[in-house]
Amino acid sequence: MSQNAPADREHWARVAKQWIAWARSPEHDAYWSYRNSLLAFTGTGTGKALDVGCGEGRVSRDLRTLGYHVTATDAVAEMVDAARQADSADAYAVSDAATLGFDDSTFDLVVAYNVLMDVEDVPGSVKEMRRVMRPDGTLLISLVHPFRDRGSFAGSEPDAPFVVPGTYYGRERFEGSEERGGLTMDFAGWSQPLQDYMAALQAAGLAITALLEPQPDAELQAALQQWSRIPLFLWLKARPLAP
Repeated sequence: MSQNAPADREHWARVAKQWIAWARSPEHDAYWSYRNSLLAFTGTGTGKALDVGCGEGRVSRDLRTLGYHVTATDAVAEMVDAARQADSADAYAVSDAATLGFDDSTFDLVVAYNVLMDVEDVPGSVKEMRRVMRPDGTLLISLVHPFRDRGSFAGSEPDAPFVVPGTYYGRERFEGSEERGGLTMDFAGWSQPLQDYMAALQAAGLAITALLEPQPDAELQAALQQWSRIPLFLWLKARPLAP
């Protein structure tokens, strides 16, 4: 959940306890219905991985199960403390996405799981991630699908139409709350079209090598049945272009 603008950082600091409870409740968040696919998309490895915007540490813990030596970082100290208390990584740091406190060419894998929607300076953050990657490294990005951000289902029925009331284009600030299972989570961030993310990757000298619009696991998707029709997430892998 790393942020690099005061308003974004302040929001996530304010809701840190909410997020820790939300993310750690078993099968509460959509993450758990996509986790197996995410692990397969990431793949095993033995190198050094950086989890940018680690939140309470669930992605860091999964990266360790894949064999990586993991550094967990977030702009919010309470998030990093929670990740450390859960023994999520091998090293920890409090750092903004746009000012990562690491040397050039340090990591084999940099992961930004649902982080770039929460930063104001996406191009600057992507350039920083590229800087700390090794020349043969990989950047793995998860986004709430840009198309999903601009609309909603017209009802709760599995075949309810997905309606986009405005435009897909442009950059917009969003805020909203979700309540589920007795927990409330206040979300906030930025919505922008896919082409804006692609421009940030290109400006940083990165090229996409893999793209996946995953579907929820069949055995876990009852509550996410609609999202087997419309993608909820977009996953990308990018690597540095040859000099």
